[in-house]
Amino acid sequence: MKRLVALTVLFLSLTAGLFAQKRRIAILNFEYGTVQSNVAAIFGTNQDIGKGIADLLVDKFVNGGVYSVIERKALDKIMAEQNFSNSDRADANTAAKLGRILGVDAIVIGSITQFGRDDKSTNVGGGGFGGVTGRFGIGGVGHKESKAVVGITARIINVETAEILASATGMGQSTRSGTNLIGGGGGGWNGGGGGLDMRSSNFGATIIGEATNNAVTDVAHQLERSGDSLPVHVLHIEGLVADASGDTMILNIGSRAGVKVGDRLQVTRPVRQVRDPVTGKVIRNIEDKLGEVVITEVDESSSTGRYSGNPAKVGDTVKN
Repeated sequence: MKRLVALTVLFLSLTAGLFAQKRRIAILNFEYGTVQSNVAAIFGTNQDIGKGIADLLVDKFVNGGVYSVIERKALDKIMAEQNFSNSDRADANTAAKLGRILGVDAIVIGSITQFGRDDKSTNVGGGGFGGVTGRFGIGGVGHKESKAVVGITARIINVETAEILASATGMGQSTRSGTNLIGGGGGGWNGGGGGLDMRSSNFGATIIGEATNNAVTDVAHQLERSGDSLPVHVLHIEGLVADASGDTMILNIGSRAGVKVGDRLQVTRPVRQVRDPVTGKVIRNIEDKLGEVVITEVDESSSTGRYSGNPAKVGDTVKN
């Protein structure tokens, strides 16, 4: 009997982890102002390595399975609507605001603190790729081989309070050395106008690519250990019935308000308000519960669902 109880407890412990709710997060492009001059020197022009680092971290989290990561298109759209600027990338308050709009449990921001060589004594050679000097080993011949190093910091931000819930510092270094960081003549990256894709195999094969991947992996492992301790953001959904015909109902709220296909929302009708006899403030809303609508279609500003219950009309309230 004792053995059966022990096995039952073990089974419940294991299955609890399997069915635990994944925290839903968004990852902002990392800020890289402190290394921007290095970036321009390495690639011959400024490249948004902050976006590249964020993309790599998204891949790590998706493959790790600890977090549910919001789609990049949805994040970019909200950032454009909110006039998000590069200077806001590491700002916790701005990140928290975006997180609330997106309806995520937390949001990740970060900075790139190091991106280059472990030894900048190389000083021979001159321009080949974008006029870059031999200091970074691009197009010239240095007198000493160096390894590539990348340093990044990341923080998980509470979308309600903007406080830091977890932080990580990742350092990556290439196992190989070289007189340049991206291959002779830019062989690890096509400098011809397509832009830098840090997820490409070409970039990953360079020594700076190797160091970058190691730094991102380091940060991802640290932040994944905080996954179960993050608070779950409860999204409050409330809107109105815009049209009711038979068992089909259209609402005036959509994906922007957090509505998703499959959501079950209550449909209610306000009856009266109860006010405090001293202050006159509303202390309770009395409502009649009419029925339930199951969402079948969603766009940004509206949604459609199958309704069941007492007859509903335009203006009735819907909420989760």
